[in-house]
Amino acid sequence: MEDRLPRKLAAILYADVAGYSRLTGEDEDATHRRLSEYLDLISATVGGHRGRVMHFAGDAVLAMFGAVVDALSCAVAVQRDVETCNEDLPGERKVQFRIGVNLGDVIEDRGDIYGDGVNVAARLESLADPGGICIADAVRSAIGKKLDLDYEDLGEQEVKNIAEPVRAYRVLFESMDRDRREPQSAPASGTLAALKVLDRLRLPAKPSIAVLPFTNVSGDPEEEYFSDGVTDGIINGLTRFRDLFVMGRSSSFFFRDKAVEVTELGRKLGVQYVVQGTVRKREDRVRITAELVDAATGQNLWAERYDRELKDIFAVEDEVTTTIVATLALRVEDAAYKRSESHPRANLVAYDWLLRGNRCLERGGKEDLLEAQRMYERALELDPDYAAAYAGLAKAYEYEHWSHFAEDHLEAMNRGLEYARKAVALDDADSRAHYALGNAYFYEGQHELAEFHIEQAVALNPSEYHNLCTKGWVLACTGRHDESTSCLTDSLRRNPFAPNSCLLALGIADYLARRYQGAIVALTRLSSDFPRKFSCLAASYAQLGRNDEARAAAAEFQDLMGPALTTLQGSDSERWQDHWFKLFQFMSPEDFEHLLEGLRKAGLPA
Repeated sequence: MEDRLPRKLAAILYADVAGYSRLTGEDEDATHRRLSEYLDLISATVGGHRGRVMHFAGDAVLAMFGAVVDALSCAVAVQRDVETCNEDLPGERKVQFRIGVNLGDVIEDRGDIYGDGVNVAARLESLADPGGICIADAVRSAIGKKLDLDYEDLGEQEVKNIAEPVRAYRVLFESMDRDRREPQSAPASGTLAALKVLDRLRLPAKPSIAVLPFTNVSGDPEEEYFSDGVTDGIINGLTRFRDLFVMGRSSSFFFRDKAVEVTELGRKLGVQYVVQGTVRKREDRVRITAELVDAATGQNLWAERYDRELKDIFAVEDEVTTTIVATLALRVEDAAYKRSESHPRANLVAYDWLLRGNRCLERGGKEDLLEAQRMYERALELDPDYAAAYAGLAKAYEYEHWSHFAEDHLEAMNRGLEYARKAVALDDADSRAHYALGNAYFYEGQHELAEFHIEQAVALNPSEYHNLCTKGWVLACTGRHDESTSCLTDSLRRNPFAPNSCLLALGIADYLARRYQGAIVALTRLSSDFPRKFSCLAASYAQLGRNDEARAAAAEFQDLMGPALTTLQGSDSERWQDHWFKLFQFMSPEDFEHLLEGLRKAGLPA
C-alpha cells in the first residue's frame, strides 16, 4: 500500500468573477485593470483575516485559513468592499465575485493546496449568486452563532466530479448591510473615489512626463547612488516648469530593473513622454546618455550623449532639462527657472555625500538612518551653507523621532526642527527644506506653521507626491476631511502605486469623516503592518458593527505593540488617551473623541 501524502484540516475560500468572458469581450483593458485592482484588495483582505492566498488563476483566487470564522468573515468583507467599489459603475461593467467556502482536508505542497477540500470549495463557488457566498454544511456547523449572519439551506447539491452530494447554504448578509450602512456610504470625495483615479489614468491637459531611473553603467554597483542623483536632478529641474505635469520620483523608480515597454509604461503611469538614459562615472569624468520617447508610439523624439568633466554634472543636468522642455515646445520663464535653482555649485564632494545620505535614508533601517545622518554631517563639514544637506538631516531626525529605536524621541524631534529651520533660512526656494520644516512643525502640533511650509513645498514642487501626501495629513488632522481626500487623490495620481503613507492618511481621513467602509478599503490595502493601521481598522469595523473583525484588528494592534504595550497595561485612561493622541498626530478635540469612541467599541482601552 502506497504511503498517503500528509493532509491537514483547513478552511478554503475560492472566489471567481461572474461573467468574466463577457466583461473582457466588451472592454478587455478596462476589465483587466479593474480586476487587478480588486485582486489586490482581496489579497489584502485575506491577509487582514490571518489567511494566505495560495494562488491566482486568471480571474480566480484560492486562499487558505487556519480558522473557519476567519475564512467566512473574510468572504463577507470581500463582497462588501467589492460592492462598494462597484457602486459608481454601470450595471453591465460591475465586476462581481462568486465565493465558495469549505472546511476540509487539503494537501499542501510546493506553496499550493490540493484535494477534495479545494474541489468542493470551487463547486460551492459555482452555486453562489454574483456578489454572494455559498458555504458547505461543515462550515455552517463550525460557525454556529459566532458570526452575526443568516443562512438559507439549499439542500443537498449534486456537483461536478464530487462523488457524494454536498449540502450547501447561501449566506444572507444584504439586509444586515442595509441596516448598518453608514449615512455617507459612497461619498464622491472619499477613499473609494480616490482609488478610482487608479482605474484609468487619464492624460493631464498639460504635457506629462516621467523620468525613469538612469542606468548605472560604471561597472561598479556601488555607483548607483550617483546615477540616482542625476535622475533626481533632472526630475527636480523639470518640476520648475509649470506647464509640465511631472510624475513623482517614487512612481518612476518603481520601474527600476523592470522589463517594461515604454508604451506600456506610459499607460501604467498615464503620461505622454518618458525620459530614460545611462550614467557612466569614471574618476573625474562622467558620460551621460539621455533620450526622450513618445510613450504612445515608442518613437524617439530626441537623444544626446554628454561626455564631460565631473565638475560639470550640474550643467549637464540643466542642459538635459532645458533641451527636453524645448523639444516639447513649451514657453517658460527662464529667469524664474534660474532663480529657483538649488544645485550646490561650490563643492562637488559635499554633493556626493548628500547623494550617499539620500540613498541610506531610502533604505530606512536603523543603521541606514544613522549612517545617513553621518553622511549629511560630512556634507555640511565641507559646505556649511548647504541647504539640501540640512533638509536631509532634518528628515533623518524626523524619521528617527517616529521610529521604535530612538533613544530620545524628544531630542530627535527638536534636532529635526532645528535643521529644517536652517535649511529654509539658507534656501527659501528649496521645496525639500519647506517640506522638512512643515513636517517638524506638524510633529510639534503647530498646525498653522506646518500648513504654511507644506503649502510652500507644494507650490515649489507640485509634482512630488510626498508634499501632497503630507498636506493631506495636515488637512485630515485639522478637521478638513474632504479637502484632505482631494489632496490625497492628487498625490495618488502622482504615484499610482499607492504608497502606505498616502493610504494610511486616506483611511484616517475617511474614518474621521464617518466614511468607515472607505477607511477599511484604504487600510486593508496597506502593504505593511503597523499599530496605527490596525487601531484605526478596529475602530472602523466597530463603528459598522462588524465586531468579529474589529476584535481581530484590535488583537493585531496589540501583537504589533509588543513590549511597548506592556508598559501601558493597567494604565489609567488619561495615559492611554495621551498614547492615542501622539499616535494619531494631534487631531482636533472633536475628531479625537470620535476616534476614542471607535477604539472603545473595538475593545481597546481608551
